[in-house]
Amino acid sequence: MDENPRKSQNGKAAKRVLGELNKTSTVLRDLLSANFTNIYVNDNEIADEIKDYMRKVAPTQEKIVKVHHKEDLFETFGVNRQIKAAFGKQVNLKSGAYLIIEHTEAMHVIDVNSGSRKGGDRGQEQNALETNLECAVEIARVLRLRDMGGIIAVDFIDMHQKSHQKMLYEKLREELKDDKAKHNVLPPSRFGVVEITRQRVREVTDISTEEKCPCCEGSGSIQASVLITDQIENNLRYVVEEFKAKRVVIKTHPFIAAYLKAGLISMRRKWSMKYKVNIKVQADSDTSYLDFKFLNDKGEVLDG
Repeated sequence: MDENPRKSQNGKAAKRVLGELNKTSTVLRDLLSANFTNIYVNDNEIADEIKDYMRKVAPTQEKIVKVHHKEDLFETFGVNRQIKAAFGKQVNLKSGAYLIIEHTEAMHVIDVNSGSRKGGDRGQEQNALETNLECAVEIARVLRLRDMGGIIAVDFIDMHQKSHQKMLYEKLREELKDDKAKHNVLPPSRFGVVEITRQRVREVTDISTEEKCPCCEGSGSIQASVLITDQIENNLRYVVEEFKAKRVVIKTHPFIAAYLKAGLISMRRKWSMKYKVNIKVQADSDTSYLDFKFLNDKGEVLDG
């Protein structure tokens, strides 16, 4: 509240004696912690409001409020890309694993997939454990970001060892321990499904990440195009490791091909140096906008 209730004793009509904090201060009240290192604002007036609030609740952190003169901070700091990555139906992880998140009237369903993640010589069980543990961290983050409430059913990759199931259960509980919403996590069922109940405070944050398809003049929709490079790289890593490829052709839509080859240090060149593989990008007008294929130097398709 931004006014002292005691003013009601001496206040004269019409004078506000009690009121809600403004939106900015409300967000800080709910989220501010000692872990904050910087708060960037591109408006001097709002920056002054935040500093005033910080002086009251956390005087030592006032200095972390900084005015940034870029008009679009979300674009400058890559927030728009993170929103596209975290709020879509498919949430990709750096390892190549991914989550599929579906919403129904009564519950939320999350499916864990290993994707292009490579298990190596460690075996299927160990790979399943590592993928599940990695996805548990991302699931806890997604629940908070989307403010998902009610019943959440998570279909993890099947694991046969009881010790591994217990590790997953403890990991998920550990990641959720700082969640301010009341929640409960049940141990994995015999089918590998973990049920989570989470306090429903407000409607789930639903941000559409689909875009108009540029190939059909907007009559259809596609998944967020900004994430296509992540998908290509995840599959490239798998192809290089699985097929021991030294030369790879990426066949994709001309728009995407042009983007991968643009600039002095292009995306294609960065990947070539990172994965120590010769990469050629081939434009194909018959390929759908966000589709791609990997070919070897003989023209054979490498299934990534």
